[in-house]
Amino acid sequence: MLKRLLVRRFGLGLLTIWLVSVLVFLGTQVLPGNSAQAILGKRSTPERLAAMEKQLHLDQSVLQQYLNWLGGILTGDPGTSLASQQPVWHLLSDKIVNSAVLMLVAALITIPLSILLGTWAAVRRDRAVDHAISTTTLVLAAVPEFVIGILLVLTLATSVLQVFPAVSLLAPGQYPWNHPAVMVLPALTLILAATPYISRIMRGSMVEVLESEYVQMARLKGMPGRTVIWRHAVPNALVPAVQVSALILAWMAGGVVLVEYVFAYPGVGGALVDAVDNQDIPVVQFLALLAAVLYVTLNLAADVISILLTPRARTARA
Repeated sequence: MLKRLLVRRFGLGLLTIWLVSVLVFLGTQVLPGNSAQAILGKRSTPERLAAMEKQLHLDQSVLQQYLNWLGGILTGDPGTSLASQQPVWHLLSDKIVNSAVLMLVAALITIPLSILLGTWAAVRRDRAVDHAISTTTLVLAAVPEFVIGILLVLTLATSVLQVFPAVSLLAPGQYPWNHPAVMVLPALTLILAATPYISRIMRGSMVEVLESEYVQMARLKGMPGRTVIWRHAVPNALVPAVQVSALILAWMAGGVVLVEYVFAYPGVGGALVDAVDNQDIPVVQFLALLAAVLYVTLNLAADVISILLTPRARTARA
């Protein structure tokens, strides 16, 4: 049953990615302007425009263009940047690595921290600690991530303290793990923006579990409080938090664009903004599809983890 369920979820994930690829391609086709015209600019003549359109395969039908693009994606060749005339993968590979490292660092801190805060608030329900955590997370949830980033710059990089660099500038060929200080403020922004959602869901789930009959029975049998919480309550309260964590991590794939722009972090955020400005369609298509693949993958992983954590789901009919 479990195998059939996982195969079904994997198949639905692939179908979703294919549908997104169609929407991404059609969406970029209806954008105003012409890629060949954008490349030639003022040098454009009807003959040169026709030659450029033929070179870019823009004279082919939309279906043939989509099949060519999809075939290139599947074979590891997402095309050539119209703005820089470099292969898209060569242009974006370092930026994708930089963004992935930033998101990984933020996720490795955000998820355990959120679970701890949610658990602590639930165990101390209606006490000062619970009110302090709930109020703080509610305020942070109401503040946009770019505002959090600007406040961090003002407090930790310019006006109050000058502990970390205000911008995350890296020379070509350098990576953020060689200069971890440049990652602190962007990662801290993502952590402060994402933690409230997961911790509040974890708190609500823990409160419900702590009031359940099997937890009350474990306490009546004299089981130590920490054992009841970490062995019986937390594992059963994790499922909603896992689902929300997947959504939050998927949000990071889009939210990281704003954060990278605020800190001039050399990731996919700046590359996406430049590609949109330059009407660099192959780069826009690849980044949009990459975000969709990441979103589907994270949700698929969350489904698998939820199934593994829920005995009833493991034995349910697919």
